[in-house]
Amino acid sequence: MAWFVLAIAGLLEVVWAYAMKLSDGFTRLVPSLVTGAAMIASFALLSWSMRVLPLGTAYTVWTGIGALGAFAVGVIGLGEPANALRLVAAALILAGLVLMKLATPG
Repeated sequence: MAWFVLAIAGLLEVVWAYAMKLSDGFTRLVPSLVTGAAMIASFALLSWSMRVLPLGTAYTVWTGIGALGAFAVGVIGLGEPANALRLVAAALILAGLVLMKLATPG
């Protein structure tokens, strides 16, 4: 269950990163509110998952999901470049997440 909660926390990190981009420096109300709400929920779920999972694992996976998700949203939704070097970097992050999961019991 902790891994599932951690995954949701990571997805919420993607939501708040995207909403923050849309907030235009917190000058737009609705995206700013979504950013704050998603941040609070993401941190709360991360905190809950840390009751079971080791700190290093939980935080690394949470930030990794957020990084990969934000990268995907940027490329797919915002038209950011997906050159070979950026794709290799994303693949390395994904590999690190898989290894972290495999190295952690539970």
